[in-house]
Amino acid sequence: MSNIRRQVLRNCKRRIEYRLRDRFWEDQADPMLTASNIHYELAERTRALHAGGIGAMHKLALATGLVDEIDRRVRVLKFHLPYHESDHVLNIAYNFLVGGTCLEDIELLRNSEVYMDALGAQRIPDPTTAGDFCRRFRPEDVEDLMAAINRVRLRVWKLQPGSFRDEAVIEADGAFAETGGECKEGMEISHKGTWGFHPLLVSLANTREPLFIINRSGNRPSHEGAAQRFDEAIKLCREGGFRKVTMRGDTDFSQTKHLDRWDEEGVRFIFGFDAVASLVKAADGLQRTAWEALDRPPKYTVATQPRERPENVKERIVQQREFENKRLVSEHVAEFAYQPSSCRKSYRIVALRKNLTIEKGELALFDEIRYFFYITNDHRAEPAAVVREANDRCDQENLIAQLKSGVRALHAPVDNLVSNWAYMVMASLAWTLKAWFALVLPEGGRWEEKHKVEKQRVLRMEFKTFLNAFIRIPAQIVRQGRKIIYRLLSWNPWEAILFRAVDCLRNPLRC
Repeated sequence: MSNIRRQVLRNCKRRIEYRLRDRFWEDQADPMLTASNIHYELAERTRALHAGGIGAMHKLALATGLVDEIDRRVRVLKFHLPYHESDHVLNIAYNFLVGGTCLEDIELLRNSEVYMDALGAQRIPDPTTAGDFCRRFRPEDVEDLMAAINRVRLRVWKLQPGSFRDEAVIEADGAFAETGGECKEGMEISHKGTWGFHPLLVSLANTREPLFIINRSGNRPSHEGAAQRFDEAIKLCREGGFRKVTMRGDTDFSQTKHLDRWDEEGVRFIFGFDAVASLVKAADGLQRTAWEALDRPPKYTVATQPRERPENVKERIVQQREFENKRLVSEHVAEFAYQPSSCRKSYRIVALRKNLTIEKGELALFDEIRYFFYITNDHRAEPAAVVREANDRCDQENLIAQLKSGVRALHAPVDNLVSNWAYMVMASLAWTLKAWFALVLPEGGRWEEKHKVEKQRVLRMEFKTFLNAFIRIPAQIVRQGRKIIYRLLSWNPWEAILFRAVDCLRNPLRC
């Protein structure tokens, strides 16, 4: 970052810190918000954009080669009159990056002269054209689009330090995309009685990147087609240079007929396993000495003095109204060997025994033992470590929540299964660009440790937080010669990181 930028950012930070400094206030006669004589005018020459960070995201798409890769691999349009495939794809992704929540929000952007000037576009597709583009896709076209994005993903991974490629953790889960429409071909009713689609998400837990999204009818089971996508994700991660690969999934994904093959390929796996009668019987038959207590570490470390825990209002109401309540008393883990009927060899089963007390009001009715099982080919890790690592898969639920409610990618705004599949892949690209923005941040130099912490914070950000920190920055757009200048009009604590990213995106990435 240049010295001038550093000085400007330092002055902005100094001014806001002075303004928000601790001070002793006397009783104020007037409210703090004193603005009253407010007038609105139209600027004739000065033009500003509410989302000044979108320029950095477009530089990212150009520097990583995403634009060229999409245009080279995806062949949906016979003629480019006037848009290319990359124009349509990025138009949908950018709509969500600037705060849009549906395809109709594109209409506001295409009527913004400043937004189009900021991206160097004479015009952008309208919402109807965006929907028509989704409807042009065939299944093989969606596969080509995911392949194009994954080619770029490999380039971004190669920029990372060597420790990044120690181990890839691949996860899979299903997410229901409910719809109120009645004419969407391919929609079905789920076991819960809701109509919609049931996309499968395969992601990389290290960076929370969606590697594959596959749309399916709403009545399909979670694990359908997962083995094939696991294989493709393994191939992708090994091509990206990862030295070890681990797969995780809940009980629906412990597809025993594939375990032998994955084990022979050197893939480590930890899957939840159904509590079938034979496993429960085996767990009941273990000696008492085979079980050891499971200690769960605290979710976070208190940085200051610990505070008194507030009253559990929910618990009090449950007791007062004498609802049935299940209270966890203790947890224990043990292990034993087990050979599934579809496997040629036995694997390690880690059993988690939960001791529950069933209460009604303040009266304890009876105790209940529940078992949870995990199958793995890892014979070195402690049983407690296997359980904790399997539980870490819950972070994918956070990713699904972000794609569904934050980005709004797991929705079905178009008219059939394939077109909605294409929409999901294009909309989820907004989240992928967020992850790539964090990954391209340089870590070396004098402030290496600080930059590593910042990189992880950006990578773990929720989508809304990322937009507020890096995208929703008001900026004046100035066209000067062959340059498009984004002149930021406000300051926030993340702008130094934004400038570091922009500086490293000046040229195409060197992989």
